[in-house]
Amino acid sequence: MTRRTVAVAQVGGIQPDEDRPAVVERLVHLLEEAAERGAQFVVFPEMALTTFFPRYWTEDTDRVDSWFESAMPNPAVQPLFDRAKELGVGFYLGYAERTDDGHHYNTAIVVDSSGGICGKYRKIHLPGHSDNRRDLRAQHLEKKYFEVGDLGFGVFDVDGLKVGLCLCNDRRWPEVYRVLALQGADLVVLGYNTPLDVPGWQEPPHMKMSTHLLSLQAGAYQNSLWVAAAAKCGVEDGSYMIGGSAIATPGGDILVQALSDSDEVVVGTIDTDYSEPFRRSVFDFEAHRRPEHYRLIIERTGRGEPVPAPIP
Repeated sequence: MTRRTVAVAQVGGIQPDEDRPAVVERLVHLLEEAAERGAQFVVFPEMALTTFFPRYWTEDTDRVDSWFESAMPNPAVQPLFDRAKELGVGFYLGYAERTDDGHHYNTAIVVDSSGGICGKYRKIHLPGHSDNRRDLRAQHLEKKYFEVGDLGFGVFDVDGLKVGLCLCNDRRWPEVYRVLALQGADLVVLGYNTPLDVPGWQEPPHMKMSTHLLSLQAGAYQNSLWVAAAAKCGVEDGSYMIGGSAIATPGGDILVQALSDSDEVVVGTIDTDYSEPFRRSVFDFEAHRRPEHYRLIIERTGRGEPVPAPIP
Protein backbone atom coordinates (compact mmCIF):
# COMPACT_ATOMS: atom_id res chain seq x y z
CA MET A 1 0.00 0.00 0.00
CA THR A 2 1.19 3.51 -0.86
CA ARG A 3 -0.69 6.47 0.56
CA ARG A 4 0.19 10.05 -0.43
CA THR A 5 -1.44 13.32 0.42
CA VAL A 6 -1.51 15.25 -2.86
CA ALA A 7 -2.38 18.89 -3.47
CA VAL A 8 -3.41 20.59 -6.68
CA ALA A 9 -2.28 24.21 -6.55
CA GLN A 10 -4.57 26.21 -8.79
CA VAL A 11 -3.16 29.55 -9.95
CA GLY A 12 -5.28 32.55 -10.87
CA GLY A 13 -4.49 34.62 -13.94
CA ILE A 14 -0.89 35.76 -14.44
CA GLN A 15 -0.88 39.17 -16.06
CA PRO A 16 1.69 40.12 -18.73
CA ASP A 17 3.40 42.61 -16.43
CA GLU A 18 3.99 40.09 -13.62
CA ASP A 19 7.65 39.13 -13.51
CA ARG A 20 9.09 35.73 -12.61
CA PRO A 21 9.97 36.57 -8.99
CA ALA A 22 6.40 37.74 -8.32
CA VAL A 23 4.92 34.62 -9.90
CA VAL A 24 7.33 32.30 -8.07
CA GLU A 25 6.44 34.01 -4.79
CA ARG A 26 2.79 33.09 -5.43
CA LEU A 27 3.77 29.50 -6.13
CA VAL A 28 5.83 29.33 -2.94
CA HIS A 29 2.86 30.56 -0.90
CA LEU A 30 0.67 27.84 -2.44
CA LEU A 31 3.35 25.23 -1.75
CA GLU A 32 3.57 26.32 1.88
CA GLU A 33 -0.20 26.18 2.30
CA ALA A 34 -0.26 22.70 0.77
CA ALA A 35 2.51 21.54 3.12
CA GLU A 36 0.70 23.00 6.14
CA ARG A 37 -2.32 20.90 5.13
CA GLY A 38 -0.22 17.75 4.99
CA ALA A 39 0.55 17.53 1.28
CA GLN A 40 3.59 15.50 0.30
CA PHE A 41 3.34 16.32 -3.40
CA VAL A 42 1.99 19.42 -5.17
CA VAL A 43 0.75 19.75 -8.75
CA PHE A 44 1.17 23.19 -10.33
CA PRO A 45 -0.36 24.24 -13.68
CA GLU A 46 0.89 24.17 -17.24
CA MET A 47 2.95 27.25 -18.15
CA ALA A 48 2.88 28.22 -14.50
CA LEU A 49 5.56 30.95 -14.74
CA THR A 50 4.09 33.26 -17.41
CA THR A 51 0.87 34.51 -18.84
CA PHE A 52 -0.64 32.23 -21.51
CA PHE A 53 1.39 33.83 -24.29
CA PRO A 54 0.01 31.70 -27.19
CA ARG A 55 -2.85 34.19 -27.27
CA TYR A 56 -0.46 36.71 -28.87
CA TRP A 57 1.05 36.77 -32.35
CA THR A 58 4.55 38.22 -32.47
CA GLU A 59 7.63 37.82 -34.60
CA ASP A 60 9.81 39.61 -32.06
CA THR A 61 12.30 36.89 -31.10
CA ASP A 62 13.43 38.74 -27.97
CA ARG A 63 9.86 38.90 -26.72
CA VAL A 64 9.34 35.22 -27.50
CA ASP A 65 12.56 34.27 -25.72
CA SER A 66 11.42 36.18 -22.63
CA TRP A 67 8.58 33.67 -22.19
CA PHE A 68 10.86 30.60 -22.23
CA GLU A 69 13.17 29.07 -19.63
CA SER A 70 16.62 28.09 -20.90
CA ALA A 71 17.47 26.22 -17.69
CA MET A 72 15.54 24.59 -14.89
CA PRO A 73 15.94 25.46 -12.17
CA ASN A 74 17.17 28.96 -12.89
CA PRO A 75 17.79 31.84 -10.46
CA ALA A 76 14.21 33.11 -10.71
CA VAL A 77 12.66 29.70 -9.99
CA GLN A 78 15.27 28.46 -7.50
CA PRO A 79 13.30 29.75 -4.46
CA LEU A 80 10.51 27.29 -5.28
CA PHE A 81 12.96 24.39 -5.41
CA ASP A 82 14.66 25.54 -2.20
CA ARG A 83 11.43 25.88 -0.24
CA ALA A 84 10.11 22.56 -1.48
CA LYS A 85 13.31 20.84 -0.38
CA GLU A 86 13.12 22.51 3.05
CA LEU A 87 9.56 21.27 3.45
CA GLY A 88 10.30 17.82 2.04
CA VAL A 89 7.58 18.19 -0.59
CA GLY A 90 7.78 17.07 -4.21
CA PHE A 91 6.07 18.91 -7.05
CA TYR A 92 5.10 18.98 -10.72
CA LEU A 93 5.66 22.21 -12.67
CA GLY A 94 4.78 23.25 -16.21
CA TYR A 95 6.77 25.87 -18.14
CA ALA A 96 7.92 26.89 -21.62
CA GLU A 97 11.33 25.36 -22.39
CA ARG A 98 14.00 26.56 -24.83
CA THR A 99 16.76 24.00 -25.34
CA ASP A 100 20.45 24.77 -25.87
CA ASP A 101 20.10 23.88 -29.54
CA GLY A 102 17.12 26.20 -30.11
CA HIS A 103 14.09 23.93 -29.78
CA HIS A 104 10.94 25.13 -28.03
CA TYR A 105 8.64 22.88 -26.03
CA ASN A 106 5.69 23.10 -23.69
CA THR A 107 7.28 21.17 -20.84
CA ALA A 108 6.59 19.75 -17.39
CA ILE A 109 8.96 18.35 -14.81
CA VAL A 110 8.48 16.35 -11.66
CA VAL A 111 10.65 17.00 -8.60
CA ASP A 112 11.02 14.67 -5.62
CA SER A 113 11.14 15.59 -1.94
CA SER A 114 14.93 16.01 -2.05
CA GLY A 115 14.60 18.81 -4.61
CA GLY A 116 15.91 16.81 -7.55
CA ILE A 117 14.29 16.67 -10.98
CA CYS A 118 13.38 13.03 -11.58
CA GLY A 119 11.25 13.27 -14.72
CA LYS A 120 10.45 15.48 -17.70
CA TYR A 121 7.69 15.54 -20.31
CA ARG A 122 7.26 17.65 -23.44
CA LYS A 123 3.69 18.17 -24.62
CA ILE A 124 2.63 16.01 -27.55
CA HIS A 125 -1.00 16.96 -28.28
CA LEU A 126 -0.62 20.63 -29.23
CA PRO A 127 -3.98 22.35 -29.82
CA GLY A 128 -4.75 25.55 -31.67
CA HIS A 129 -3.25 26.91 -34.88
CA SER A 130 -0.04 28.35 -36.31
CA ASP A 131 -1.39 30.99 -38.71
CA ASN A 132 -2.02 34.62 -37.76
CA ARG A 133 -5.77 35.14 -37.29
CA ARG A 134 -5.69 38.89 -36.89
CA ASP A 135 -9.45 39.25 -36.48
CA LEU A 136 -9.41 37.38 -33.18
CA ARG A 137 -9.08 39.22 -29.88
CA ALA A 138 -7.11 36.28 -28.47
CA GLN A 139 -5.49 33.55 -30.53
CA HIS A 140 -4.37 30.02 -29.60
CA LEU A 141 -0.93 29.67 -31.13
CA GLU A 142 0.58 26.65 -29.42
CA LYS A 143 1.37 25.20 -32.85
CA LYS A 144 3.36 28.34 -33.65
CA TYR A 145 5.42 28.58 -30.48
CA PHE A 146 5.96 24.91 -29.59
CA GLU A 147 7.24 21.79 -31.29
CA VAL A 148 5.61 18.41 -30.72
CA GLY A 149 7.26 16.78 -27.73
CA ASP A 150 10.03 14.25 -28.33
CA LEU A 151 10.20 12.37 -25.02
CA GLY A 152 7.10 10.20 -25.23
CA PHE A 153 4.82 9.56 -22.26
CA GLY A 154 6.97 8.67 -19.26
CA VAL A 155 6.30 7.24 -15.81
CA PHE A 156 8.75 8.17 -13.05
CA ASP A 157 9.43 7.05 -9.49
CA VAL A 158 8.70 10.00 -7.22
CA ASP A 159 9.44 9.07 -3.63
CA GLY A 160 8.14 5.54 -4.19
CA LEU A 161 5.07 6.51 -6.21
CA LYS A 162 4.85 5.78 -9.94
CA VAL A 163 3.84 9.09 -11.52
CA GLY A 164 2.89 9.60 -15.17
CA LEU A 165 3.20 13.04 -16.76
CA CYS A 166 1.12 14.84 -19.38
CA LEU A 167 -0.12 18.38 -20.11
CA CYS A 168 -3.44 20.10 -20.73
CA ASN A 169 -4.90 18.90 -24.05
CA ASP A 170 -3.31 15.49 -23.49
CA ARG A 171 -5.97 14.83 -20.86
CA ARG A 172 -8.62 14.60 -23.58
CA TRP A 173 -6.87 11.76 -25.46
CA PRO A 174 -7.55 8.27 -24.08
CA GLU A 175 -4.32 6.86 -25.53
CA VAL A 176 -2.33 8.98 -23.08
CA TYR A 177 -3.75 7.37 -19.95
CA ARG A 178 -3.53 3.89 -21.44
CA VAL A 179 0.15 4.24 -22.36
CA LEU A 180 0.90 5.51 -18.85
CA ALA A 181 -1.21 2.77 -17.24
CA LEU A 182 0.62 0.09 -19.22
CA GLN A 183 3.81 1.36 -17.55
CA GLY A 184 2.28 0.88 -14.11
CA ALA A 185 1.41 4.50 -13.29
CA ASP A 186 -0.35 4.93 -9.95
CA LEU A 187 -0.97 8.64 -10.47
CA VAL A 188 -1.21 10.81 -13.58
CA VAL A 189 -0.50 14.51 -13.03
CA LEU A 190 -1.11 17.39 -15.38
CA GLY A 191 -1.41 21.12 -15.54
CA TYR A 192 -3.65 23.01 -17.94
CA ASN A 193 -4.58 26.44 -19.32
CA THR A 194 -8.04 26.17 -20.89
CA PRO A 195 -9.46 29.40 -22.32
CA LEU A 196 -13.24 29.67 -22.48
CA ASP A 197 -12.94 30.93 -26.06
CA VAL A 198 -10.67 28.77 -28.22
CA PRO A 199 -10.54 29.47 -31.98
CA GLY A 200 -11.94 26.57 -33.97
CA TRP A 201 -13.33 24.80 -30.91
CA GLN A 202 -17.09 24.74 -31.32
CA GLU A 203 -18.54 23.80 -27.96
CA PRO A 204 -21.23 25.42 -25.78
CA PRO A 205 -19.50 27.40 -22.99
CA HIS A 206 -21.12 25.37 -20.22
CA MET A 207 -19.49 22.21 -21.60
CA LYS A 208 -15.92 23.41 -21.06
CA MET A 209 -16.03 22.35 -17.41
CA SER A 210 -18.05 19.18 -17.92
CA THR A 211 -15.81 17.84 -20.69
CA HIS A 212 -12.72 18.73 -18.64
CA LEU A 213 -13.94 16.74 -15.65
CA LEU A 214 -15.23 13.94 -17.87
CA SER A 215 -11.74 13.56 -19.37
CA LEU A 216 -10.14 13.23 -15.93
CA GLN A 217 -12.76 10.82 -14.65
CA ALA A 218 -12.76 8.61 -17.74
CA GLY A 219 -8.96 8.45 -17.83
CA ALA A 220 -8.84 7.51 -14.16
CA TYR A 221 -11.62 4.91 -14.29
CA GLN A 222 -10.70 3.18 -17.55
CA ASN A 223 -7.10 2.78 -16.39
CA SER A 224 -7.50 2.16 -12.66
CA LEU A 225 -5.33 5.07 -11.55
CA TRP A 226 -5.55 8.44 -9.84
CA VAL A 227 -5.47 11.72 -11.79
CA ALA A 228 -4.53 15.12 -10.33
CA ALA A 229 -5.00 18.23 -12.51
CA ALA A 230 -4.13 21.86 -11.73
CA ALA A 231 -5.44 24.87 -13.65
CA LYS A 232 -4.13 28.31 -14.39
CA CYS A 233 -7.44 30.08 -14.52
CA GLY A 234 -9.53 33.20 -14.14
CA VAL A 235 -9.22 36.42 -16.08
CA GLU A 236 -5.76 36.78 -17.60
CA ASP A 237 -5.11 39.84 -19.77
CA GLY A 238 -8.80 40.04 -20.61
CA SER A 239 -9.25 36.35 -21.45
CA TYR A 240 -11.06 33.94 -19.15
CA MET A 241 -9.70 30.45 -18.44
CA ILE A 242 -11.64 27.76 -16.60
CA GLY A 243 -10.70 26.47 -13.16
CA GLY A 244 -11.91 23.10 -11.96
CA SER A 245 -8.61 21.82 -10.54
CA ALA A 246 -9.38 18.36 -9.21
CA ILE A 247 -8.29 14.88 -8.18
CA ALA A 248 -10.14 11.94 -9.75
CA THR A 249 -10.21 8.44 -8.25
CA PRO A 250 -9.72 5.08 -9.97
CA GLY A 251 -13.47 4.62 -9.51
CA GLY A 252 -14.15 7.65 -11.69
CA ASP A 253 -15.26 9.93 -8.86
CA ILE A 254 -14.03 13.44 -8.16
CA LEU A 255 -12.30 13.27 -4.78
CA VAL A 256 -11.74 17.03 -4.39
CA GLN A 257 -12.28 20.04 -6.66
CA ALA A 258 -11.41 23.74 -6.49
CA LEU A 259 -14.35 26.06 -5.99
CA SER A 260 -12.84 29.34 -7.21
CA ASP A 261 -11.15 30.63 -10.34
CA SER A 262 -8.17 32.12 -8.49
CA ASP A 263 -5.22 30.91 -6.37
CA GLU A 264 -6.52 27.93 -4.40
CA VAL A 265 -5.12 24.73 -2.90
CA VAL A 266 -7.18 21.55 -2.71
CA VAL A 267 -5.83 18.48 -0.95
CA GLY A 268 -6.70 14.81 -1.03
CA THR A 269 -5.13 11.53 0.06
CA ILE A 270 -4.64 8.88 -2.60
CA ASP A 271 -4.23 5.18 -1.83
CA THR A 272 -2.79 2.87 -4.48
CA ASP A 273 -4.60 -0.09 -2.90
CA TYR A 274 -7.87 1.47 -4.02
CA SER A 275 -6.84 0.80 -7.63
CA GLU A 276 -6.31 -2.92 -7.15
CA PRO A 277 -9.92 -4.21 -7.28
CA PHE A 278 -10.35 -2.48 -10.65
CA ARG A 279 -7.02 -3.79 -11.93
CA ARG A 280 -7.94 -7.36 -10.94
CA SER A 281 -11.44 -7.35 -12.45
CA VAL A 282 -12.99 -5.29 -15.22
CA PHE A 283 -9.68 -3.61 -16.15
CA ASP A 284 -7.38 -6.61 -15.79
CA PHE A 285 -5.32 -5.67 -18.85
CA GLU A 286 -3.41 -8.92 -19.11
CA ALA A 287 -6.59 -10.97 -19.04
CA HIS A 288 -8.84 -8.86 -21.23
CA ARG A 289 -6.91 -6.55 -23.57
CA ARG A 290 -6.71 -7.61 -27.23
CA PRO A 291 -4.07 -5.33 -28.82
CA GLU A 292 -4.00 -7.43 -32.01
CA HIS A 293 -7.41 -5.91 -32.79
CA TYR A 294 -6.35 -2.31 -32.09
CA ARG A 295 -3.83 -1.91 -34.93
CA LEU A 296 -5.89 0.78 -36.63
CA ILE A 297 -5.15 3.09 -33.70
CA ILE A 298 -1.49 3.33 -34.71
CA GLU A 299 -1.92 2.80 -38.45
CA ARG A 300 -4.42 5.62 -39.03
CA THR A 301 -4.32 9.18 -37.71
CA GLY A 302 -7.52 10.65 -39.11
CA ARG A 303 -11.00 9.27 -39.71
CA GLY A 304 -11.44 7.14 -42.82
CA GLU A 305 -13.49 4.44 -44.46
CA PRO A 306 -14.49 1.26 -42.62
CA VAL A 307 -11.96 -1.53 -42.84
CA PRO A 308 -13.38 -4.51 -44.77
CA ALA A 309 -14.15 -7.32 -42.36
CA PRO A 310 -14.95 -10.93 -43.18
CA ILE A 311 -18.56 -12.09 -42.86
CA PRO A 312 -18.62 -15.77 -41.97
